[in-house]
Amino acid sequence: MAARVIDGKAVAARVREQVAREVAQLHAERGVQPGLATVLVGDDPASQVYVRNKRAACEAAGMRSIHCELGGDATQAELADTVRALAEDEAVHGILVQLPLPDGLDADEAIVLIPSSKDVDGLTPVNAGLLAQGRPALVPCTPAGVIELLWEAGTELDGARAVIVGRSRLVGRPLAALLVAENATVTVCHSRTRDLAEVCRRAEVLIAAVGSPRLVSADMVGEGATVIDVGINRVNGALVGDVDFEGAAERASAITPVPGGVGPMTIAMLLRNTLTAAERSAAAVV
Repeated sequence: MAARVIDGKAVAARVREQVAREVAQLHAERGVQPGLATVLVGDDPASQVYVRNKRAACEAAGMRSIHCELGGDATQAELADTVRALAEDEAVHGILVQLPLPDGLDADEAIVLIPSSKDVDGLTPVNAGLLAQGRPALVPCTPAGVIELLWEAGTELDGARAVIVGRSRLVGRPLAALLVAENATVTVCHSRTRDLAEVCRRAEVLIAAVGSPRLVSADMVGEGATVIDVGINRVNGALVGDVDFEGAAERASAITPVPGGVGPMTIAMLLRNTLTAAERSAAAVV
């Protein structure tokens, strides 16, 4: 079986185009221009690239980009003051603190200061709790992008056996909640899971999100499964995923590549979350 390759770039482009149309409509009808604030601390090269890409995508969608940059020697109090100021700014509808933070700074202490209504990363305790309860919330961008890709692949989620390899609060845990909301039967695997290969083989939907190059080998993929690879790892100068793509593609019915799969969806869903936050803010104004 030669798997269909799910083109994350194409799906992300469609999402971004739709968001741009709705941003223009919101501005025309309500005079509201969604604003996304990014907070970058330190000079980590990868973080600088990520933030630059997010800001460019924001501006391309017709949104306002507000950027705050602190030095690597910034204190927790300085970071807190920055987040509080953005929280009070009515022109800011979404706040994103770029992670990881430099050593000595507590990300949780910063994130908890973001109002849940502006938490476009979906990381605050309020939004995480709402998601766990199956109530409307701003959802973490990467898991939301995974669901979008599964819809794109035409994967039947109602009653499907879904296996997630990885239980991080950024991807694995929120993704499990989203899949449960789609009526999938979800198993979350981790380092203590017994006979991981056998558990994975039973999956109709297999999602790898652990950050371990090619951890999921071909013999761990069941015939006809949809495989979503969230991992991004650099090996000998090349980007590879958590799945052995070539081998898995011989057994799966659909699979995401790395790069070009889940990655582009993260920024697209960030834009959608920012638009949603702006729409809710506009609706709250009497």
